[in-house]
Amino acid sequence: MPAQVDARGKGPDPPPKPKPPPLSRVPSYIQFAPRHAIESFENLVALANHQERLRDARKIIWRDRGEPVVELEDLWECLEHAGRGGMRAGTIAFMLRAGLNVILATLRFGKVPKKMRYALIRHAIFGKDSFRFAAMLGSFVALYKFTLNAFPILLPQPTEPPPSPFEESEDESEPTTPDQVMTSQKRVRFSLSAHAQEVWVRKRTYRWHAALAGAVAGSLAVMFEKRSRRIAIAQQLFVRGLQGSYNAFTSKNGFHIPHGEALLFCICSTQIVHALFCRPDTLARSYEICNASGASRQAIKMVRDMNLTGSFDVQDIDKILQRSDVIPANRTALLAVQALASGDPPDFGLYPPCNAIHPWVESCRRVPIPRLMAVFKWAFPIYGALHFLPMILFKRRAFLSKPIHMLGKAGLGTIRSSAFLAAFVASFQSWVCLKHYIYEVLSSQKTLRLPKSMINFFVSKYSYALGGFLGALSLFIEERRRRGELAMYVLPKAMESAWLTARGKGWVFRTGSAGEALLTAVAMGMVMVKCYFLFVFLESALLTAFDLPCSPYTRMIHNISLVS
Repeated sequence: MPAQVDARGKGPDPPPKPKPPPLSRVPSYIQFAPRHAIESFENLVALANHQERLRDARKIIWRDRGEPVVELEDLWECLEHAGRGGMRAGTIAFMLRAGLNVILATLRFGKVPKKMRYALIRHAIFGKDSFRFAAMLGSFVALYKFTLNAFPILLPQPTEPPPSPFEESEDESEPTTPDQVMTSQKRVRFSLSAHAQEVWVRKRTYRWHAALAGAVAGSLAVMFEKRSRRIAIAQQLFVRGLQGSYNAFTSKNGFHIPHGEALLFCICSTQIVHALFCRPDTLARSYEICNASGASRQAIKMVRDMNLTGSFDVQDIDKILQRSDVIPANRTALLAVQALASGDPPDFGLYPPCNAIHPWVESCRRVPIPRLMAVFKWAFPIYGALHFLPMILFKRRAFLSKPIHMLGKAGLGTIRSSAFLAAFVASFQSWVCLKHYIYEVLSSQKTLRLPKSMINFFVSKYSYALGGFLGALSLFIEERRRRGELAMYVLPKAMESAWLTARGKGWVFRTGSAGEALLTAVAMGMVMVKCYFLFVFLESALLTAFDLPCSPYTRMIHNISLVS
């Protein structure tokens, strides 16, 4: 029978091929369904568009990585370039300050009547603080840019400058020994933009150009701030300048002090505690430890009076006896001390009685543990806010992606910080009682013939400074990265106290009203010698003005080409 032919002139369709048997193993390739493949392609396109929009937005704020810095040929170009940079930095500084003021103002809405909230927000945005902060950063950027770029034009360098012992060679020689190779490997790693700026500075300028430009710009810019805030900014800049100089020195020479931040914190605590009990006028009121120690202000005043004059006011004992937590045994002891101090001649003793320092308990051995727990509870909410709020505000993406991990990390940091402060207070208060006991034991024993000056040290005013050093060892409870932050926090206050103490004794000169500007000039001279350490200026200014961790702000402003 002839084969049937369809209308198209073709024969019947061949029979379908049989399907291959299923594989007995997992295929080594990835199978995509058409719908999934299309969705993946659309996701890639959306991601590319998103990244492109981000790049366009970044160009508005800062230049691309590795983009070369601008080279200027005359003073008019320098002025124009500095003006643009100053206005850009001032605008960003104004937005930062105003934005933070708005956040802080909204937190006060519960305590402010509704009709006053609009005025509160308006003052937060357009208040003097926002304009002062913008003027300070904007003027610094403009002055620094103009001065730094004008130096190569006004003072052109010769083709081959003669060698000078006062100028550091800019050409780095290749390491020839193993030690030099190891040292060269420890150099700071620059980002592309920072490396481009470093190369330009090495080619066009001497180091003293950057130092002088930073000193001029810093000393004039800080004058836009309030007088009460200038000294804080100058102090922060000075210690950051010291920190930058130390980091540059250690990176270049491979030198490092083990636990240097803890040692610095102990030295600063020694000065602060000594000033607290001997020169309280050299410290801010925020360093009062009455609330944390639990001791009354009258007891602290008795210690200060004994250190300065060798006597105390009998009325202070009367005020201590009026406390509701004075136990009968301590009341009897304090009345006996009061009777001796009121006699003729008065007998004040060599040190204030421990019964006045902790009138709620008789034995000194029962003071440390309760005080440790009390200070821990007192400090926990304070450090909790310092650990949790920056995480929520500045690390929102990491917090949303890993909430349990971030909450646990912040909780552990809060516990460690609270334990650090509690251990500091408890150990210092224990030392105050212990040194009195040591003095009594050494004075009554006849076996060891120790010098009288060594025994009297335990009741001298310098023994409190030693207690500050010992109490500061509790810093090792803190996380290692926070030790340097705490050391940088106490260093300016310790240096200010030491300066005022030395000035009171006639060892140093008086700076007058120009002290803040002079200190800022010296600080910025140190900071700007190495352009890599520019960020410390912005970090210190933001830290002082905002009282909040400011690493995101610092990174943002550092990338708007302030140094070009």
